[in-house]
Amino acid sequence: MGLRINTNLASINAQRHLGKQQVRANHALSALASGSRIVNAADDAAGLSISENIRGQTRGLSVAKQNASNAVSLIQVSEGGLNEITNVLVRLRELGVQAASDTVSDVERGFLDLEAQQLIQEADRIAKTTRFGNKQLLDGSGEELEFHVGPFGGEENVIGYEIKADATASTLGYDSINVTDKDSARDALELVDEAIVQVGALRADFGAVQSRLNTTVSNLDIQYENLSAAGSRLRDADIAYESAELASANILQQASVGVLAQANQQGATALRLLS
Repeated sequence: MGLRINTNLASINAQRHLGKQQVRANHALSALASGSRIVNAADDAAGLSISENIRGQTRGLSVAKQNASNAVSLIQVSEGGLNEITNVLVRLRELGVQAASDTVSDVERGFLDLEAQQLIQEADRIAKTTRFGNKQLLDGSGEELEFHVGPFGGEENVIGYEIKADATASTLGYDSINVTDKDSARDALELVDEAIVQVGALRADFGAVQSRLNTTVSNLDIQYENLSAAGSRLRDADIAYESAELASANILQQASVGVLAQANQQGATALRLLS
């Protein structure tokens, strides 16, 4: 190949390689800075599309898990109220047993009845005021609730539950009991026992739906974990690889600059032939 000064092909070639290494270095820097393997859509068009779909699904799963956890909290508030009502009924039973014996006088039965009436009013108040947000839980309003526990819009992503619990004193039948005499105290025991059974049934209903919701939360956790792993494999940058790419690109850039400097001296070599 002869010596030419009009077109420096060696310099052009060195510039091309230098530009390629600069692009590699810039891409590696962007990947390291963002933590994403796909800096722009051209890097992996299909991977970008899939990872974006997965990202949307994982965000939906995160909110669905929050919905399911809030639903569990709603059920726990309801069951907690029933637990306190059960405690009141158990205490009423104690008072009834005590008042049914002649070891206490009518005067003392009057004192026992004062406590009983206060407990009845408190249990009824709990039933009428237990709520989650603006949702009444224990007053028998019978509201139908829907918990959206999936990332998509189909009906299979919804858990429906009707709050049928009515734990008011009148419904459970202990609102009119008293322990002012032996006969009333013994009648009260039967009414309280029936009320305890009814409250137990309500608590069992809440427990069943809470068990289902706990399973839902567990399933959402597993889905979120696995989808996050899939999205990571598609999109997250491999720091070791990108670091190696950056080091390699920097070395080759320096080599290209050295070659470019040598190529630019070829014209001077040709000029020496004219001197």
